[in-house]
Amino acid sequence: MKRFWFLMLGGGGVALLVVAFLFIKSDPTVHAAASPEIQKLSLSEREWKERLTPAQFEVLRKAGTERAGSSALNQEKRAGTFVCAACGLELFRSQYKFESGTGWPSFYDVINGHVETKRDFSMILPRTEYHCGRCGGHQGHIFDDGPPPTHLRYCNNGVALKFIPDKEKP
Repeated sequence: MKRFWFLMLGGGGVALLVVAFLFIKSDPTVHAAASPEIQKLSLSEREWKERLTPAQFEVLRKAGTERAGSSALNQEKRAGTFVCAACGLELFRSQYKFESGTGWPSFYDVINGHVETKRDFSMILPRTEYHCGRCGGHQGHIFDDGPPPTHLRYCNNGVALKFIPDKEKP
């Protein structure tokens, strides 16, 4: 009986290592730093709470995740720019947006120099998180299952973005 449990636990450990290897191998570790021209914005927690809604604060400042399918930005099809909801930094052009079927606004590229990335181990296995290059607000995670030309999917929390149609730009 001891041999049975030893084999079961050993086999489970091997399976976990295989799954971890496959996940790590497919993690699109995209290293990005904000452009040096971007002036960093740093506010206290109290100031962020005054500036943001509770849902925005949870996602942008605490790296939360909104419920899939809850963002009106999923259906946004107009020409324009998606900006950080916390500080207004332009993050995505509308032509980068695509329908991923995940329930979150998804983009295959970002405005160069406007996001930063870091490794995220909050779900045990590593992922690549990206955040606003100006205020550090959590936007989402990057996956390698997007369309050409990048084959990346920037899976974004809609509450972390605001959309500015081209006709409203200054």
